[in-house]
Amino acid sequence: MAKIYATGKRKSAVAKVWVSPGSGKIVINGMDLNSWLGGHEAIKLKVVQPLLVTKQEASMDVVANTLGGGYSSQAEALRHGISKALASMDADFRALLKPKGLLTRDSRVVERKKFGKRKARRSPQFSKR
Repeated sequence: MAKIYATGKRKSAVAKVWVSPGSGKIVINGMDLNSWLGGHEAIKLKVVQPLLVTKQEASMDVVANTLGGGYSSQAEALRHGISKALASMDADFRALLKPKGLLTRDSRVVERKKFGKRKARRSPQFSKR
């Protein structure tokens, strides 16, 4: 089986993901998962969640490039991309990933700032005198 490509997105982060059969290596932006995320164990678990759900953590290699957003947003974009690639690989994987909500793109993005406001909704402080 050849490499399968998918794109994952979250906020302003985009992850380009290639999944192929292999030994379970995860390479993100030319670094392995531990050096990319450092000590953020909970976020590392988010990245490997689709592989754990489908029991493919030791038999799939993941190569990804991420850009935009912060590391947490990039990790969730990566999770979305890995899930999409696994789902296109095998219909049985889709049945496992869909109920966990891993194939759904989280569409929440930052609300734009409006004029006359300090932030998107925060009004300037009222002064009686």
